[in-house]
Amino acid sequence: MDVNRLKKTEDMLDLSCKGIDVFPTISRLRVQPYMFTHLYLSGNCMKFITDDEISYFPNLITLDLSSNLLECLPCGLCKLTKLKTLLVRNNVLCELPKCMSSSQSLEILNISGNKLEQFPVQVLQLLQLKQLHLGGNRIHNIPKEITQLTSLEYLYLGGNKLTQLPVEMGKLTNLKSLNLCDNQITLLPKELAKLHQLESLSLHNNNLTVLPIAIVKLKNLQAISVRGNPLVIRFVRSQSSSLPSLQELAGKTIKNNRIPYSRQNLPAFLVKYLDSARKCVNPMCRGVFFDSCVRHIKFVDFCGKYRLPFEQFLCSPHDNEQWEDLASCSSTSSDDDDSNVEPSWMKKILLG
Repeated sequence: MDVNRLKKTEDMLDLSCKGIDVFPTISRLRVQPYMFTHLYLSGNCMKFITDDEISYFPNLITLDLSSNLLECLPCGLCKLTKLKTLLVRNNVLCELPKCMSSSQSLEILNISGNKLEQFPVQVLQLLQLKQLHLGGNRIHNIPKEITQLTSLEYLYLGGNKLTQLPVEMGKLTNLKSLNLCDNQITLLPKELAKLHQLESLSLHNNNLTVLPIAIVKLKNLQAISVRGNPLVIRFVRSQSSSLPSLQELAGKTIKNNRIPYSRQNLPAFLVKYLDSARKCVNPMCRGVFFDSCVRHIKFVDFCGKYRLPFEQFLCSPHDNEQWEDLASCSSTSSDDDDSNVEPSWMKKILLG
């Protein structure tokens, strides 16, 4: 291997996408591995790594072995006492070595895109973990002992075979992001409402028909994705609007075109009706409505940077529905302002 062609700095060695099928050693690199703290080996063809080979890099802080053909990991990983980030996504791992539980310095562990059928219990001993990525595996259950990961801030479990979650997940009080998308979950434990630090909750493409009511009380929750669930499909299908009356159409025409009117040329009840016109709370709508109440719904689905509103605002009421008092709604509402969304309406949307 020509070391002069390697991308390296004083502490970083990048051997990504080099067609490597054997782990680099001192003799192959012709450099001193102990000097490197960051080693990148993603996108190669390695099938295995021995304990001796991994020990050539004792000072590693970051190790990226993603997108190889690894069927197992070496026990020598536990000897890397400074290792904080281990990336082994997109390999063919069926399990983790038992000694993995000794890697106490790990803060970020990404095992997504492998062939794990069971939650790796060795991970439960890694008490410093802040990020755990287990997406794209075949995991069926989450052990209740996950509560031991008290430092966890990001938990990615999307693309597995989960049907339920343990109530103990509500004790992961430092969790900021929880991704459960593309599973088969039918019900969420109400204890998730105890995750007061939660900012992002991805639930799309599951079998949810209802969400815990208390989720609407999570003040830090900024992004929730529930598309592809029966509760959303049912909600969208349930929406129907009735045609406005001729009186309403005429009233809107008069008000929108600023046509003058008075008691001299209109009956008193029509003047009162026209005077009751209120501006729509939707800032994109310049129209008016004539009911004392307005439907004020904000239902936003988050997917990456995209925000898809299923139904933002309606100026006219639907038959047989309960309405929020307009007095509680602001005429300056915007897409980014959730402060005016009443909890009762959020419950209607979230709970189906």
